[in-house]
Amino acid sequence: MLLAGDIGGTKVSLALFEEKLQLQCIEEKTFHSRDFSDFSSLLHHFLAPFPHISISRAGFGVAGPVQDGVCRATNLPWTLSAEELQYQCKIPHVFLLNDLEASGWGLQFLSPSKYVTLNEGKKIQGNRVLISAGTGLGEAGLFWNTKIHQPIATEGGHTDFAPCNEEQMELFSYLYKQYKHVSYERILSGFGLYQIYRFLVDTHKEQSDPEIEAISSKLEPQRLVIEKALENLSTACIHAVEIFVSIYGAEAGNLALKYLARGGVYLGGGLAPRLLPFFKHGGFMSAFIAKGRFSSLMQDIPVHIILEDTTALFGAAHYAKLKTLHASDE
Repeated sequence: MLLAGDIGGTKVSLALFEEKLQLQCIEEKTFHSRDFSDFSSLLHHFLAPFPHISISRAGFGVAGPVQDGVCRATNLPWTLSAEELQYQCKIPHVFLLNDLEASGWGLQFLSPSKYVTLNEGKKIQGNRVLISAGTGLGEAGLFWNTKIHQPIATEGGHTDFAPCNEEQMELFSYLYKQYKHVSYERILSGFGLYQIYRFLVDTHKEQSDPEIEAISSKLEPQRLVIEKALENLSTACIHAVEIFVSIYGAEAGNLALKYLARGGVYLGGGLAPRLLPFFKHGGFMSAFIAKGRFSSLMQDIPVHIILEDTTALFGAAHYAKLKTLHASDE
């Protein structure tokens, strides 16, 4: 039996797989991350109904940097250790990898019905990139080695935000006063979307929405910003989403240039699918393409939004299987 997990700042998905010719999921559950003090407690809770199963290997994609089999989650007070999990859960082989790296492995098994295309571009077998806005912002490269796309984990979401117009410069100044370091994750994330709304209201560019103002930031006001934008109920929320989508497009384009991702750009995470109408008809592609002398190259790059929310989970499972198969061959 194989165990896999996708560990994010908001939720954790765990699954058990039977190892046949293809991995077959027999149990899958999703939990709220902050309902548990640590990952080990959550894992024991998930495995409690299966006291007699034998797990030979496990792979966990974690939202955070992994070094020497240890990961301190970026948006959770958790530290995970592959060695400790092996001992605590009596699993012979445990592997930790960055969650975007896990999504990169899962992407290779994704059928076209599981994503929406924003730009057809040209079909070229080359490098790809993955950018994923949700609780935080993840970025990864997928290097084409003539056989498979090899995922490369990064922490690109924490690089410096570069404004593209005067309004974005004002947004930068607004956030700089609060945080000093303004990363792309400060903007391209759930809370980042709410921060854009706050910027518009606090600088008197838009009128506040009484319903949003009445709720605490602990109750994820970004959900209400999204709802009101989609239902065309608030100009402030619509404006905030438009800025968000434009900056998302610009940063996706930056990532595509850095990896020369002629093979395609893939948008993961929960925000792009929820805001699909704005991505289809908003300023995403215009910001993506606006790269000066390289605009014609950008037009040729395929761009897709991933709709399947188990991509990282299945990617972590395939990674664990691949790693143990390679180990047995050595």
